[in-house]
Amino acid sequence: MTISFRVAEQADVAPVVALLADDMLGQTRERGDMSTYQAAFEAMRAEGGNHLVVGVIATEVVACYQITFISGLSLSAARRAQIEGVRVASSHRGQRIGEALMRDAEARAREAGCALLQFTTNRSRADAHRFYDRLGFTPSHIGYKKSL
Repeated sequence: MTISFRVAEQADVAPVVALLADDMLGQTRERGDMSTYQAAFEAMRAEGGNHLVVGVIATEVVACYQITFISGLSLSAARRAQIEGVRVASSHRGQRIGEALMRDAEARAREAGCALLQFTTNRSRADAHRFYDRLGFTPSHIGYKKSL
């Protein structure tokens, strides 16, 4: 089994939405009309530094993440990469695909000149927390969100 990662195309949107819905939290959140997701994908592409990346085995999309490159002044004007929507298909979990996905995200961040790779994860995702800890990430901050 060889997985490759590439920037997503319009045809990947439906499989990615299926991945987002394929977990305990996503199954209650990802219910919108596919045209809404297609429009969001086009808006992401138009932003330039915001990319949806898919992991593909043969022709099947089995993993995904979104990476956004952010320039800023803090941390001595360090550029950072923010990742979101990290998913591996439930049928492919336990095969080290998540590790390959995170290595890909880190490589893209380094290539973009980032000094930091950051993300938030839901408090209820205990398995994900152990995974990220094992990969050397540290839960150094408390994240806050407010629905608008």
